[in-house]
Amino acid sequence: MTIAVTAASGQLGGAIIRALSEMTDEPIVGLARSPEKASALDVEIRPGDYADREQLTASLAGVDTLLLVSGMADPDERIGQHRNVIEAARSSGVKKIVYTSIQGVESGTAFSPVVQSNRQTEADIRASGLDWAIGRNGIYIEPDIDYLEHYRKSGAIANCAGDGKCGYTTRDELAFAYAKMLLEPAHQGQTYRLHGEPISQAELAAYFNRAFGTELHYQPMSVADYRAERIDALGEFLGTIIAGIYEGIRTGALETDSDYEKAAGRPHQSWDDYFASLQK
Repeated sequence: MTIAVTAASGQLGGAIIRALSEMTDEPIVGLARSPEKASALDVEIRPGDYADREQLTASLAGVDTLLLVSGMADPDERIGQHRNVIEAARSSGVKKIVYTSIQGVESGTAFSPVVQSNRQTEADIRASGLDWAIGRNGIYIEPDIDYLEHYRKSGAIANCAGDGKCGYTTRDELAFAYAKMLLEPAHQGQTYRLHGEPISQAELAAYFNRAFGTELHYQPMSVADYRAERIDALGEFLGTIIAGIYEGIRTGALETDSDYEKAAGRPHQSWDDYFASLQK
């Protein structure tokens, strides 16, 4: 069985390939829009531009199982790109697709159009006639870790999440679960929410304080103020989306039951263990 993973040059795609390599001796192929950026991975790398269906069809030749990492284009464009991958998979004889979808509010926030585009791809995969499994990823915690120095300088984690709890996860935990979903037939036809124990922003600040010796507190902001701040820092498109994610946390949409153990065969890493690992 040959397994292909798209977006191999990205952080999640690369992590999934590394997890697969530890679990199986089956052939693994990485697809990347810029193959040279994935050259450090010890697998065969083929071109994989979501916008080029002909290229995708050729690159998926001989592949049995495909992991489709959700793209980063605008929502409307993303739907079409994902359809290119699905149709190329069908044309090339792929038998199974596993898709990395997302969690979030499906209407009413600035992030909702992104969630809706992922839901459309989920529907397209279910209607493809192929075997399938879908994961809905929680929010990556790594960007908060990368933001440590900013938090340290400001003395606070400031956003519009309020008292809402968020089902965070890590790329490595997701990679482990997706490797299992690719390799094990028991996940056929399943849609899993993949995240750890939901925590609030105040709890996140406490974890930072214990792990890094900071003295952070949580500073709540209004949705409008946080959106303006994020747009100023990141630009209109990304800033609006980030604000929409935190608005979803505020409404409780990201405090959900996790299916991680069903997908991975073990519990999600605890946040105590995760933050302890960062101290080493």
